Amino acid sequence: MLGFVRRLLGLAPTAPAVPAEQWQRVERTLPFLARLRPEERLRLREMALEFLRRKEFHGAQGLQLDDDMLLAIALQACLPVLNIGLQAYDGWVGIVVYPGDFVIPRRTVDEAGVLHEYDDEVLGEAWEGGPVLIAWFDEEDGPSGVNVVIHEFAHKLDMENGGVDGLPRLRTGMSRQAWAEAFARAYEDFCAEVDRGIDTDIDPYAAEHPAEFFAVVSEVFFEAPELLARRFPAVHAQLSLLYGIDLAARTPTDPFPDEAPSSSRRAHG
Repeated sequence: MLGFVRRLLGLAPTAPAVPAEQWQRVERTLPFLARLRPEERLRLREMALEFLRRKEFHGAQGLQLDDDMLLAIALQACLPVLNIGLQAYDGWVGIVVYPGDFVIPRRTVDEAGVLHEYDDEVLGEAWEGGPVLIAWFDEEDGPSGVNVVIHEFAHKLDMENGGVDGLPRLRTGMSRQAWAEAFARAYEDFCAEVDRGIDTDIDPYAAEHPAEFFAVVSEVFFEAPELLARRFPAVHAQLSLLYGIDLAARTPTDPFPDEAPSSSRRAHG
């Protein structure tokens, strides 16, 4: 643990503010935050610090985690629950960060009862009741069009409702039938496009399973909301209700106007 994170966890005697310059340095690597209003950005920062208090981070394969990395992960993890609340991530504490993609050994048994063992190269994985595993890349080395953090934490929201099936716990007032109709139709159409080899503009990995479709379109909802609203308007409408925000209706603005000193949040308040 370094710098403010040690103070955040009570491992050092004082709790200084996270400097505005550090927030800005980290947020510049996350340009999709430009759609948030100033008050939402400040609330996201506060939630990210609380998230860091509650969770335990581990660097895998010798990866050394620094404060900027932890803040970047926390900001992205908290974005989907900005208007839902951190209670959606209760029941588990671990986040394991790998230096790039990594391999998970798999064991499956086919319908004939034959055991198959293989190595699965992945960018991330979320375990029910367990940790989130994510790959970390330097800004210039990351896979294009993929947000690993939002993807895996969307899976965590999916798991909150039991199982991993693309149906998260819906917010009060949402219709389960409307959700099912929007997602089932969009998933069927998307899979047909992938099967025909059409350039979908959305990661074709979404066709692997309804749960992956939910996680991928959640990435798109936050990173390229106009694309999702154009391609699958009913899905976009349902996610707007779930996440309590409609980013497609907003024009990105300068996320770093001159900030008052109060915009730097202290670690314990």
